[in-house]
Amino acid sequence: MDAHLAPLNFAELEGWASHDHEGAREAFRRSCREMLEPGSGFKRPVRFGGSPISWRSACLAAFEDGHPRDYFERAFLAFRVHDQERPEGLFTGYYEPEVDGSRRRSAAFQVPIYRCPRDLVALRNGEASGSELAYGRLVNGVPAPYLTRREIEAGALADQGLEIVWLRDWADAFFIQIQGSGRVRLAEGGTLRLSYAAKSGLPYTGIGGLLVQRGALRADAVSMQAIRAWMVRNPKDARELMWENQSFVFFRDVDLEDPELGALGAQHIQLTPRRSLAVDRSLWMFGTPVWLDTQVPAGEEIRMLPFRQLLIAQDTGSAIKGLARGDVYWGFGDVAAHIAGPMKSAGKMTVLLPVGVALELDLPA
Repeated sequence: MDAHLAPLNFAELEGWASHDHEGAREAFRRSCREMLEPGSGFKRPVRFGGSPISWRSACLAAFEDGHPRDYFERAFLAFRVHDQERPEGLFTGYYEPEVDGSRRRSAAFQVPIYRCPRDLVALRNGEASGSELAYGRLVNGVPAPYLTRREIEAGALADQGLEIVWLRDWADAFFIQIQGSGRVRLAEGGTLRLSYAAKSGLPYTGIGGLLVQRGALRADAVSMQAIRAWMVRNPKDARELMWENQSFVFFRDVDLEDPELGALGAQHIQLTPRRSLAVDRSLWMFGTPVWLDTQVPAGEEIRMLPFRQLLIAQDTGSAIKGLARGDVYWGFGDVAAHIAGPMKSAGKMTVLLPVGVALELDLPA
């Protein structure tokens, strides 16, 4: 029995009975198509993961006819998550930025988005100069940390043919890296989709926190919009600030099956706005249904609205660590940006585990 998970009845979830369960089942089916591939999703230890056979039965049942609410209540058991390190929970939002760009460099488009460089390699823990970096490079055969953001933006990767597209300014590129995906409106016509490929492995530093430490922003006012506004007012200092986050993200351009869905998440399926959730992948299996009871910003209005929704764990992120921690994918465009940017809410998290997984983990029914 795990003290972090407490069983509860579905009727105890406020809003459950009137919820649109079909939207969640459709998102779950997309996860299942990936999970039903032999060995997919079970290549690393996951604390509450269970075995492939237990997920298989839940996935196969998802494609049968029947009321979606009945399906979830029949195939899963609900467990309220209790996180002793973060009892109030923490739920944020992310989205796909949309920016202007060009496939060709010009006076208007000078900022590159890079593919993964050939010299970026996976390292064994502690291999790079005694650090715990997971990625780095080999310098004369010796493992070393990879290039910093400042070194890369100064041209360390130029002339290697790694440029995918060129953007207008460094802030656009920076926030696409923070979000892990992006849509580029091409000057040549059409839209290019960027999907996460790799990261440099150097530590991530949140620049919003740095602005709070320096008195430039109040802690209760930090959002993507507030940070961008500060950058516009302080363009020279903005470059220096971004360089303090040494971590750098590389991308690939992708042709995605459904233009209405989001970029590829870590589960290798397209994300669904308001239905996909990034979680700590060491704890929760990709595909896990999660009921969130929290609050979200009301777009551009300065007020909060209740958000009670069944989402599916389909993504992860370097800042998403802990039991009661989630990052809601809101889609793309201005509306998504105004919700995701300032979202930083407490709340309650309930996971739905297949009956077979609960039995394997010796969890109470």
